[in-house]
Amino acid sequence: MTRTEGRIRLAMHAGFFLLLAASASRLVVRHGLDGSTPALLALCGVLGVGYAVGVVLWDVLGRRGRLAWLAAVVVCWLALVIAAPSFAWCAVPLFFVALRLLSPRAALAAVVVLTGAVIFAGVYLADRVDPSLVLAPIAVAAMAAVIFLELQRLIDELVRTRGELADTQRAAGVLEERERLSREIHDTLAQGLTSMGILLQAADRQWDAAPDDARRHLRQAADAAAANLDEARHFVRALAPPALASGSLPAALADLAGEEAEGPRVRFRTEGDEFPVDADAQAALLRVAQAAVANAREHAAAATVMITLTYLDDAVSLDVADDGSGFDPGTATSAQGRGYGLRAMQDRLAEVGGSLAVESAQGSGTVVAATVPRETAPAPGPEDGR
Repeated sequence: MTRTEGRIRLAMHAGFFLLLAASASRLVVRHGLDGSTPALLALCGVLGVGYAVGVVLWDVLGRRGRLAWLAAVVVCWLALVIAAPSFAWCAVPLFFVALRLLSPRAALAAVVVLTGAVIFAGVYLADRVDPSLVLAPIAVAAMAAVIFLELQRLIDELVRTRGELADTQRAAGVLEERERLSREIHDTLAQGLTSMGILLQAADRQWDAAPDDARRHLRQAADAAAANLDEARHFVRALAPPALASGSLPAALADLAGEEAEGPRVRFRTEGDEFPVDADAQAALLRVAQAAVANAREHAAAATVMITLTYLDDAVSLDVADDGSGFDPGTATSAQGRGYGLRAMQDRLAEVGGSLAVESAQGSGTVVAATVPRETAPAPGPEDGR
């Protein structure tokens, strides 16, 4: 049951008891406590208690029990209306109970019976018959039925839409997690496995001719395997990259440039005055640098890669430039190893409000430029200036 439906039920139940109390007070004021009044008040009490029991035990009764309860309540109410027509006021809450509980045909029949009782009461109490005594109850019954049915339709639609939204959010969460894992795998494990493969191939080629170099490559491959295992543990737990766990972004980039690996020479430099950068932004920039260096190493046949971290007034910028073979960014495909990598870089930077630009052409090298805006510190309040 939705909160809106709960409020409607509460209002209808409260209205029934108030109208029942108003009808009983009218009976006493007009006829006193003589004659049949005490018996009618006792029947009124039975009706009130029976209605309250049904409301309290609604979830326990089950459908058949609720139908039996509604029939008993309506019969008791009809008896009161026949004896004291002022009790017809309680018809409106009973309309809503019948419309909510019964099938459309049964609910229509119940509304007809209840409306007929109200018309009877009005005619009985009137000094002379007036068309309004018939038309007004029919109009009220029709409006009440239409309003309730429309409210119920809207509530059902709201519940269905909320369920669909929850399913969509769950699916979006699963997709987002898959995207995160695929980016992490591409930028860490896939690159690390490629690097290990290159090192092992180099060790195999030098196994006989240069055993010392072969053993050095094997040690480097083992170090790369350990580093990738550490990376896997961190991204499974959604933690920051290990390189940032105990250092700054410049230190992590310097370590990246200092890694011993086959391929181009990697250099690193910083420009501008360093300032604190959000942890997520640091992780995104480091992953961009790792992916760009891996692309230069694996696909561009570059001799040199330059990583430049620049601290601007309103942003931090990372440029990774290589002198490799270059490519056409507009036609990059995942088969080249670049299409997915570029998209992953863009997604990472978008999550921290950053942007990516790629400049490259066949035979002219590649420059990958990532920019993340600097977070603006809140202005000091009155107490901060003291």
